[in-house]
Amino acid sequence: MESNTPQQAGATPVPESVTNALMRIQPPYNSFHQHNGIPHMGANGYGQDANASSGARARGASMSSNTNNTLQPATTSVINLSNSSDVVIGPMTQYQGSVTIYQYMDATVEASRIASGRNNQNRGLPSTEQSTVLRQERYFLYGVLILFTIIAFSTALYFIINSKESDSSPRQPDILFGNNYVSGTLPNLGNGHLIIDRRNWGAQEAVRGRYPLKSPIPYVLITHIGVQSSPCMDMHRCTILMRTIQDAAVAEMGLPDISNNFYLGGDGFIYVGRGWEIANAYANQTLAINFMGDFVRHQPNEKQFSALEHLLAHGVVENYLAKDYKIVAHNQTKKTRSPGPYIYERISKMPRWSTCGTPGYRVCGSELGLPPVWDQDFPKKQK
Repeated sequence: MESNTPQQAGATPVPESVTNALMRIQPPYNSFHQHNGIPHMGANGYGQDANASSGARARGASMSSNTNNTLQPATTSVINLSNSSDVVIGPMTQYQGSVTIYQYMDATVEASRIASGRNNQNRGLPSTEQSTVLRQERYFLYGVLILFTIIAFSTALYFIINSKESDSSPRQPDILFGNNYVSGTLPNLGNGHLIIDRRNWGAQEAVRGRYPLKSPIPYVLITHIGVQSSPCMDMHRCTILMRTIQDAAVAEMGLPDISNNFYLGGDGFIYVGRGWEIANAYANQTLAINFMGDFVRHQPNEKQFSALEHLLAHGVVENYLAKDYKIVAHNQTKKTRSPGPYIYERISKMPRWSTCGTPGYRVCGSELGLPPVWDQDFPKKQK
């Protein structure tokens, strides 16, 4: 057996932070250091041969006495063994009684780990920074869940309240077109032009015209009320005016019913007089439409002209009016101020207006055999 013991290499001093950590984690070492005079780690370190590249490396710690009765850490030795058996390195010492062994190298390594933040106790545990990040992520997820819960609850509450309100509110009847509508509803010709039938404005039930009106109708006659009548601007006033007109026609003029087939109110509604199936008081084979008011003094509003256009379009679609029907003013068929200059100026510019009855033109309805004066239901004056 050959033994090669190199010279002691220069010991690497232990950092101050490691020494302090060693003092904190190893109270027994600290006490032993104070009572046995172990030199400070900064003065005597533990070294390792820098040239040892292979072979067995043995490290240990031993104490020996010198002239100053102090303990020195052992140096690192390199021993090369070949073809040997039963090798014992170092003295074989037997102790009787209690023995305490201090592992100074392990304490030094542990202190180094503490100083660098790699303590064995913290191994495998998340760092404080990671724990903080996880805690923040957890709080964020909790906040998102709470927010979604609040939104879902608010949405459900909104729909519940709306459903209750819709159930409690009365349902409006559907507005239908034409004559086949449910009793109690008002048909609408579009653009807010409601049809107010005889029952809704309070017509006398037993009153009815004499002659039936055959379709399609070739002439449309435009009249007005006159007699210094102000235009009615809402359903309440217009229905009162309709009842007044009917009462005057029956009681004062001796007519079988109200004069015209339809009446246009200032509210834009269309009030049914004799309707589509009964001839008016002026001439058979004509449809008489009245502007409610005195339009010698007043101007009609646009709602009334819009109602006229919708009513005429409805008559053509439903085949009540002829495809080539003609529009004439009341003063073209009889000496009268009706329908007033304001209305006559407007209807004379309509595409379906006819020049009949004006100077130089034939009498209106002469091709149908109608009389020169259209007043079939009015009492004849005695000569």
